[in-house]
Amino acid sequence: MIEMKKILVLVSNDLVTDQRVYRICDSIHKSSFNVELWGRSRRNSMKLPLFEWKTRRFNLLFETGPLFYFSLTFTFFFRLLFSKFDVIYANDLDTLLPAFLVSKLRRKVLIYDTHEYFTGVPELVKRPRIRAIWKSIESYIFPKLKYVFTVNKSIADLYTSEYHVKPLVMRNIPIAEDVVLISNKLELGLPQNKFLIILQGNGINIERGAEEAVEMMKYLEDCALIIIGAGDVIPILENKVKQEKLMDRVLFFSRMPYKELAQYTLNCDLGLSLDKPTNINYQLSLPNKLFDYIRAEIPVLASNLIEVSSIVNKFKVGEIALDFEPKYLAQKVTTLKNNQPLQDIYKANCKEAKLLLTWENESKELLNILTQLK
Repeated sequence: MIEMKKILVLVSNDLVTDQRVYRICDSIHKSSFNVELWGRSRRNSMKLPLFEWKTRRFNLLFETGPLFYFSLTFTFFFRLLFSKFDVIYANDLDTLLPAFLVSKLRRKVLIYDTHEYFTGVPELVKRPRIRAIWKSIESYIFPKLKYVFTVNKSIADLYTSEYHVKPLVMRNIPIAEDVVLISNKLELGLPQNKFLIILQGNGINIERGAEEAVEMMKYLEDCALIIIGAGDVIPILENKVKQEKLMDRVLFFSRMPYKELAQYTLNCDLGLSLDKPTNINYQLSLPNKLFDYIRAEIPVLASNLIEVSSIVNKFKVGEIALDFEPKYLAQKVTTLKNNQPLQDIYKANCKEAKLLLTWENESKELLNILTQLK
């Protein structure tokens, strides 16, 4: 019996809600590889769902800051050095250094998947010294890579111009399965007689439109905003809602597994994707939530970003907001809310779009590479 080759997939998160990595592991597993997914454990980490592949979460001494990244790199490096595997699949720049070093020392294949323009995130742009460290790591390793993926064409083009290595594009698109409505609004604790607007994501951070979304609720009656996920702006939003006495119009839910989140999305009437073009990473972003809304067949109100507007306009699945002013956003919502025929058109277009926007179509390049590595 021929032993299957083993691929170690590395991420820096706690493995709880990373849908892109789940889909990658599933594709690798179905391609007859032995898959093991590595991440880290946090004090408040939720229990992992059951997978068809192995998972490992490492306890680190630090959970944030430079010492976290040092301990993550140190742990991954030595674990990789003494583990049995054939291929390393490194997700994002914060796992690339140990993966690259061990792949060279042990002459193993390395696949790199960059989920964003990492050195363009605001957390690094505002800290030039830290950014310079990450940039030096990236600029040393990136030109030496053979297999590179990223999440959209705009980011791929940017990396190509910088490092003369052309990444393959693999967008964050759900698998081709119908999301079935199981739970109703009452069971989920959602208002039953309101127009429900959802904003979801693991990166609900400052300058991603969440502040304006909450502010717009002052001008919307018979509507409720459902915010699901985590991010640095959530505590600020919660205080804002209390100060403005909007508790009956804005509801917060913690991050949750994808299948549970999908039930909330299915019960909503409009999905928001309002990232602001305040830095190059946001300008070029293509959020997972956009495809989740389409998969749930709900119209979208999205900001005028290059990749996002391309999807919305191509498939005609919603409206583009040309401004972030709360009154303007409220008017866009009101117009759509009061136009049921337009809602029906957008929903029908979502139903058609999701037949084309599937992980099965998107992951073909990955499958080609895996076939070569067998």
